[in-house]
Amino acid sequence: MASGFKMQDMDSSTLSPNASSSSSPPAAPATLDLGIGGMTCASCVARVERALRKVPGVQDATVNLATERAHVAHTGGDGMDALLRRAVRNAGYEPLAAAQQEAAADAAGASPWAGFGPVAAGLALSAPLVLPMLAGPHAMLPAWLQLLLAAPVQFVLGARFYRAGWHAARALTGNMDLLVAIGTSAGFGLSLWLWLTAPPGQVPHLYFEASAVVITLVLLGKWLEARAKRQTTAAIRALHALRPDRAHLLGRDGEVDVPVAEVMAGDRIVVRPGERVPVDGTVEEGATQVDESMLTGEPLPVARTAGDALTGGSINGDGRVVLQVTAVGADTVLARITRLVEDAQAAKAPIQRLVDKVAAVFVPVVLAIALATLLGWLLAGAGAETALVHAVAVLVIACPCALGLATPAAIMAGTGTAARAGILIKDAEALERAHRVDTVAFDKTGTLTVGRPRLTALALAPAGAQEDGEAALLAAVAGVQAGSEHPLARAVLEAARSRGLAVPEATEVRAVPGRGAEGTVDGRRWAIGNLPWVQETLGAALAGPLAERAQALQAEGATVSAVAVQEPGGAGNAAGAWSAQALLAFADEPKPGAREALAALRARGLRLAMISGDNRGAAYAMARRLGLDPDAGEVQAEVLPQDKAAQVQALREGGRHTVAMVGDGVNDAPALALADVGMAMGNGTDVALHAAGITLMRGDPRLVAAALDISARTVAKIRQNLFWAFAYNVAGIPLAALGYLSPVVAGAAMALSSVSVMANALLLKRWRV
Repeated sequence: MASGFKMQDMDSSTLSPNASSSSSPPAAPATLDLGIGGMTCASCVARVERALRKVPGVQDATVNLATERAHVAHTGGDGMDALLRRAVRNAGYEPLAAAQQEAAADAAGASPWAGFGPVAAGLALSAPLVLPMLAGPHAMLPAWLQLLLAAPVQFVLGARFYRAGWHAARALTGNMDLLVAIGTSAGFGLSLWLWLTAPPGQVPHLYFEASAVVITLVLLGKWLEARAKRQTTAAIRALHALRPDRAHLLGRDGEVDVPVAEVMAGDRIVVRPGERVPVDGTVEEGATQVDESMLTGEPLPVARTAGDALTGGSINGDGRVVLQVTAVGADTVLARITRLVEDAQAAKAPIQRLVDKVAAVFVPVVLAIALATLLGWLLAGAGAETALVHAVAVLVIACPCALGLATPAAIMAGTGTAARAGILIKDAEALERAHRVDTVAFDKTGTLTVGRPRLTALALAPAGAQEDGEAALLAAVAGVQAGSEHPLARAVLEAARSRGLAVPEATEVRAVPGRGAEGTVDGRRWAIGNLPWVQETLGAALAGPLAERAQALQAEGATVSAVAVQEPGGAGNAAGAWSAQALLAFADEPKPGAREALAALRARGLRLAMISGDNRGAAYAMARRLGLDPDAGEVQAEVLPQDKAAQVQALREGGRHTVAMVGDGVNDAPALALADVGMAMGNGTDVALHAAGITLMRGDPRLVAAALDISARTVAKIRQNLFWAFAYNVAGIPLAALGYLSPVVAGAAMALSSVSVMANALLLKRWRV
């Protein structure tokens, strides 16, 4: 039906495939994702980003420490991938293909102890060195044995720190590895010098155990971080696991098992009971119940019959169905959802900019503090040994691992948890803004209501105005609406078919966005649309009884449309004049849980608004059923599609309010884009996934409050993580410089800071809708 019945339209330019512009816009930059191995802290992230941005053609580069991936926007050609890899390698890190990262993640995810070997070796070699601290000086090992145990830890297990630290030093930058390498080398070298210069028969106090234990603790901390990262990326791995390897292709010779990669759009495949649907398609034969919980978060199976769409990754119930394939590979809903979650987890929140600024100067400042500590203790009269030990403690405790993990770890955990509940968060910026929302605006049809209105009344003009009767008029209107996918158009078609009417073919059909449609049926020109368009634009005024009926229907809350016919020239009528023939009344129902969803938002102290294209009576009646108060300004009715964005702007009141707009993701695109946070109700369609920052896969209004809640909790975790990351350093560095922390305790505190940040982020996995 014409888009005017539900005042919820796409921009008019989207209606015509032939629309063109006098000047083509510049091509959007291409994007490329690159895995990066060897990063350890926030300083590494800043260094890799600088190296990537120096490559000609790169417009922007964002590196995420938690996912160990870089997202690069560039205008280069086919050779850009090689150039970026070379830049990463020259910066001292290992470029990895996405397939390598996935394979490594899958292999690591197979065992909770994956990668623990070096840590175990470090613990075994360091334990005898630490024994005297527990058992007393009599358990002190000979100096040569201490050297024998500490050297493999320092130069074999710790080789990674020397390699990465050397690359950082050559680039005149610093990172965690440089701090660890300098600090432990100083402790190791001091111990060696004290042993070699000690008088015969005297056993000096050596620090081999400090260097070995610090390296072991750092390795332990990195292993625990990696283990926690695997938990935060569980959502991505779960989505990958939804893709079956083979499909039952239906050909001339019956069913043939083929790899899913060989299935093409247009093929017919069989999905047996209990199997996962391999690709997107439409049911041709059969009926079943489908479990789509991993995609939408909806726990109950949904019925699917011939003509219904099936999404790849969902689980077939007890029915055998034949599917015609509509999308494969990267074009499937599952692949797009996976990309969306990956992009959200790889994105940086605006709050991360503060971390990046700190990281850029952090390591040089720490090196300066360590040097000042060394000189300060020497000037205070302490020996070189004491001064060097305190300087080493400063270097060790200041490793900025936790600083680099604070934000991305929380974002990964939050977006992954939300995805399992059917809430897809497109980017970290939307996630961060959502917690500040104080106003929520809803589109009505399809968002707060079911969106499947029924034709409840057909009122004809006074006798004689319509010669052919009600059946002929309904058939003609159905013919005009036959090519429309609008909810009210479907309601007209369903009403005509339910009466057994033959729907005639209409010609010269023209849709008027936001108003109505007209077309020619059996030589007569018909128009159907909203009352202002029919009366004011077409000039078909409603006669007394028809006008009274329209007012009565609107007062009952119905959406009222008028039907007009263009009269031929003749007595009493100018050529081409329109006359009103009938009224159509439509009624919709609130979505289950919509009233409760609005009540929950109101309980959070949020302002609410409903924006509708319906007439005022229908909009107000539905608003009252939903618990909204039209008298308090919570309803905006008779709003044209192009004016919805202006309504959102008005709700913002010049930036004093943060507004979330909730719509169906198709016709509300301008309003969704203008809102501070756009939330699209959808089932994974292209527009629903791209029109808004947050997509509610289940189309349940109650997910709006859930999305705001997970946003608030995630931002709270980010702030907590950043507080603790800064607190460790702000408190630890002075304590180490003043001599209150030994290098071993400093190493333990540094490892604890990283692990605590990851553990705090993982608490988000306990969140439930």
